Amino acid sequence: MTMNRGDLQNLAKLRVQEAQALFDVGLYDGAYYLAGYAVECAMKACIAKQTQEYDFPDKERAADAWKHDLKELRRVAGLAQAFDKAAKDDPPLQANWDIAKDWNVKSRYEIATTRAKAQDVIEAVTDKHKGILPWLSVHW
Repeated sequence: MTMNRGDLQNLAKLRVQEAQALFDVGLYDGAYYLAGYAVECAMKACIAKQTQEYDFPDKERAADAWKHDLKELRRVAGLAQAFDKAAKDDPPLQANWDIAKDWNVKSRYEIATTRAKAQDVIEAVTDKHKGILPWLSVHW
């Protein structure tokens, strides 16, 4: 199965909707995981945007793009500097990143996520004005 930029954008949006739906019925572990996964998909859409048709990919960059570390994906997407500049002028954006960046793929195995932790990450990811996903969507 291949994924393109549009697929990743749609997947990011869908995973956020699923996270909210799980949160609404009290399934906080899945809600937390899917909210973070939405950010991963959004960052991968940003990486895909930079891929030129027919270019042979740089091996290291391609391998790094398959990682599940949000801080690393932000770097691979070439967004670290732009984000740091935006966050410097916008403390709420930085606060949301500070919450979201701690997500990792291993959270799919967690079974004790609190309501507050799930709510914090969903809000950090989706806030219409200062959320991570809205910020990333400008760059994807």
